[in-house]
Amino acid sequence: MRDFQKGTIQGARVTPVRKFVDERGWLAETFRHDEVESRYHPVMSYVSLTLPGVTRGPHEHVDQADLFVFLGPGNFKIWLWDNRKESPTFNCKQVVFGGQDNPIQVLVPPGVVHAYRNVGDAPAVVFNYPNQLFMGEGKRQPIDEIRHEDDTQTPFQCD
Repeated sequence: MRDFQKGTIQGARVTPVRKFVDERGWLAETFRHDEVESRYHPVMSYVSLTLPGVTRGPHEHVDQADLFVFLGPGNFKIWLWDNRKESPTFNCKQVVFGGQDNPIQVLVPPGVVHAYRNVGDAPAVVFNYPNQLFMGEGKRQPIDEIRHEDDTQTPFQCD
């Protein structure tokens, strides 16, 4: 088993998301070109619903970056592990909480293993704006994903 050190992972970014509230409800900006490096600009988006207590991941991408928005409803525990051998923060593990109670955007560079768990008692929503198309143009290429959750001996444990 690998020993991970707590720390902030170089290139990963956690940014607060501000909700603008008025008598109609609220509005939140989930992506702006002027706030994200162009190499991480999205080429698609999707939204997922995660049931209470369910963990998605851990997995990583070779080339793709993920730009997650944890806005609510629901709250998540989010794990990041730097698996990039050339990175100065290789073997760092970063854990953050985000969602309804703490709206955040999380940029996950390629080679950073990531997972998240719905820590509430109701279904919760996550938005993602990856910088590559799922399975490439026309969905004709292999999926860019290393699924550590399928390995019972993985060092990337969601604890």
